[in-house]
Amino acid sequence: MSYLGIGVSPGNVPVHHGSNLKVIDKRVRIIEVILRCLILGLAIIGAVLIGTDSQVKVIFSIKKEAKFTDMKVLVFLVIANGLAAAYSLIQVLRCIFSMIRGSVLFNKPLAWVIFSGDQLMAYLSLAAVAAAAQSGVISKFGQPELQWMKVCNLYGKFCNQIGEGIVSSLIVSLSMIALSGISAFSLFRLYGN
Repeated sequence: MSYLGIGVSPGNVPVHHGSNLKVIDKRVRIIEVILRCLILGLAIIGAVLIGTDSQVKVIFSIKKEAKFTDMKVLVFLVIANGLAAAYSLIQVLRCIFSMIRGSVLFNKPLAWVIFSGDQLMAYLSLAAVAAAAQSGVISKFGQPELQWMKVCNLYGKFCNQIGEGIVSSLIVSLSMIALSGISAFSLFRLYGN
């Protein structure tokens, strides 16, 4: 029996031929809209948390300001979050428009574009979060073998706000991965059994 409720029975299993397809489509679209709205909101929050973060310390009468542009990986993360938010906004509008119109995605080329876009955004956000998390760990704990000091001991507020932005971006990345699975489901069901 297939997962859509339409299948072939070997003879001893009852087969249900109902209209579960419309119910499944509606639930998938609702989950997709919720995930895309979550991604939109958290990507904006992550970009704002990281992009507005700075802290000034005075060390031996020398002012040193820590800002997100000092670490290129954080610039990459802000850009990735901005791209994820913009892409999610476009896709939320597309989803809402298709729900209002009552249409279901039966266009294979459009399904491939959405699937490819979701994959691209998932990989981009995952790479940005992984790189930022790795830099965050080095900033927090240092690297004694290379004589890299613990920066977060000096800039505690800066590191905490960056950490909050990375956590927000991690949730965005995980949501993009889940969304990629949904778009894969939507695409490959167009090809039948």
